[in-house]
Amino acid sequence: MPLQKVLLKPGVNRENTRYTNEGGWYESEKVRFRQGTPEKIGGWTRFASATFLGVCRSLWNWITLAGFSLVGVGTNLKFYINKGGAYFDITPIRASSVINNNPFVATLGSSVVTVTDTAHGGSTGDFVAFTGAVGLGGNITAAVLNVAAGGTTPEYQITVLTANTYTITVAVVASAADVSGSPGGGASVNAAYQISVGPETQQVLVGWGAGTWGSGTWGYGTASPNILSPLRVWNQSNFGQDLIYGPRGGGVYYWNATTGVDVRGVNLTTLGDANTPLYQNFLIISDASRFVLVFGTNDPYAVAPTALDPMLIRWSDQENPFVWTPAATNQAGSIRLSHGSQIVTAIQTRQEIVTFTDASVYSLQYLGPPYVWGTQLLGDNISIISSSSVALASGIVYWMGVDKFYLYDGRVQTLSCDLLRYVFTDINQDQSEQVFAGTNEGFNEVWWFYCSANSNTVDKYVVFNYLEKVWYYGTMARTAWLDSGVLDFPIAATYVNNIVNHEVGTDDNMTAVTAPIDAYISSSEFDIGDGHNFGYVWRILPDLTFADSTTDPSGAQPKVTLTLYPMANSGSGAGTPASANITKIAEYNITEEFTGIVYTRVRGRQMILKLGSNQIGTNWQLGAPRIDIRPDGRR
Repeated sequence: MPLQKVLLKPGVNRENTRYTNEGGWYESEKVRFRQGTPEKIGGWTRFASATFLGVCRSLWNWITLAGFSLVGVGTNLKFYINKGGAYFDITPIRASSVINNNPFVATLGSSVVTVTDTAHGGSTGDFVAFTGAVGLGGNITAAVLNVAAGGTTPEYQITVLTANTYTITVAVVASAADVSGSPGGGASVNAAYQISVGPETQQVLVGWGAGTWGSGTWGYGTASPNILSPLRVWNQSNFGQDLIYGPRGGGVYYWNATTGVDVRGVNLTTLGDANTPLYQNFLIISDASRFVLVFGTNDPYAVAPTALDPMLIRWSDQENPFVWTPAATNQAGSIRLSHGSQIVTAIQTRQEIVTFTDASVYSLQYLGPPYVWGTQLLGDNISIISSSSVALASGIVYWMGVDKFYLYDGRVQTLSCDLLRYVFTDINQDQSEQVFAGTNEGFNEVWWFYCSANSNTVDKYVVFNYLEKVWYYGTMARTAWLDSGVLDFPIAATYVNNIVNHEVGTDDNMTAVTAPIDAYISSSEFDIGDGHNFGYVWRILPDLTFADSTTDPSGAQPKVTLTLYPMANSGSGAGTPASANITKIAEYNITEEFTGIVYTRVRGRQMILKLGSNQIGTNWQLGAPRIDIRPDGRR
């Protein structure tokens, strides 16, 4: 028989059985499609060698008037600005107090020090820094207790004992002189408490009695979890060269670029008028008209002016983030949405701000005085899985719902997905707030990262290529994503507390040690026999390119492994070498020096083709392989 081309449909489809999807691809791992054929994705390398504290959930990049490229990094513990590869802590201060009663008590041979500060208001894990303290007389000196001039260390995380006391762990152990000198620290110790930290995962109470006495709701069963504490997600956007930021459900903070990256942001209420918002569930800066808009905030004119209204939108005066009181001489104002129970997020497009509640989609448009901003309902009875699950690509808004994907291109539509069942039957809905989206504009892709069903951390991704209209998926541990924009590459935050540049090289350089990227793609079953008789595959022409590959440290040439899984019967999946329906597995290493004919001995009615690599320096793209099949017997 003549050689037969194996040209499979682009994209991965898992909406039916493996045999039903004959002529397509069924599994993928760190592979994308270009011009209809699969290729390994690009590698990643460290954005900087420095690391940060906590799990990052928010990234934002902008350029100052002085030409500095800054990246805002919001974690569950801190908020940083990355400048020149270094992280500067600008986490706002929640409260400051002057303790006048020798607050420190040491225990002999221990590094744990008890601190007394009446009504400190802190929570376990919060950070505090002291100034003005004197040493206790031994190892615990003033330098150990106090924050260094011009720096942020030492600072301490607290463990709350009571409303008036907590402990810290210092870098030395207490000597007898420290114990004899305690309580100590001086008559005037200044304590600066940073805003409270947030959880790195969603905190869930399931069932009566799962929490402390009185927590939860009577009758709450395991099928109805009660979220105790939301995920710590920072919202941030630059107002010119300055930054406006804050944690979801928390205050609004302002960082002035002229003060320097080592100066913390301050609460906007200290800079703005009397009606400056106290909270925000989301914030955005209108590019065209230069308004600061907050979504889910307090209404200063309500009966309860400090209560958070989750459906309220407020905006500052145009070009002025410090004026929030509506007047005939400004454009500050507010509007309340009606469909849904809370505003989840918003995203800015060319002519509107698309706003999402938990049940509907609105268009928010600038109208000018006297109404300033107006809303139009775009869609109802929709869902959105998290505040970070929305992306804008090529003028179209894409987002993940709780059980499907959507798009908005002038009208709200369901986005057809060939991996719908695969994704939503293997997702941890209890950690839905960890879902985040990002674009990779250089490859026409929208990525969604999520926690698989048995994971409390992000470990999987799914990609929609909006140019080729195809889907693919894989595993990857990331916590936040930002497309290139003014950066050279897309960046992502990792669980090793750093940021990596994506689409750089061919390997995993997340740390100082280079590691290979395990990348592969596997086809659906396709017939090699006539349905009744077996077929015998005796040679294959792979048709591969190794462009942009390099040799690995041992000098080995780039290679991929081609695996053929012949099957006696269809519809039962690929199985493993021990599976009864697999007659033989043949593996062939194909290097850059040899991409010609590969002779095989493979026999079956159907076959699965798998191509992959797990070697440093290897990059590949599959073309149109050809196989030579001879008719064979029935058994």
